Amino acid sequence: MAGKKNSEVTSAKVASAASKVLRDPKSSKAAKSAAASALTQRPNKKK
Repeated sequence: MAGKKNSEVTSAKVASAASKVLRDPKSSKAAKSAAASALTQRPNKKK
């Protein structure tokens, strides 16, 4: 299991929703944690 690359990728729609949750001051800690987890699975943007 060690060194195995995570192939799960979050869709753009889910990433957008997660971004809104993180920016909302009324979001619960659990919601923000889940949103952050989803965003860490986004592929890096190409410059």
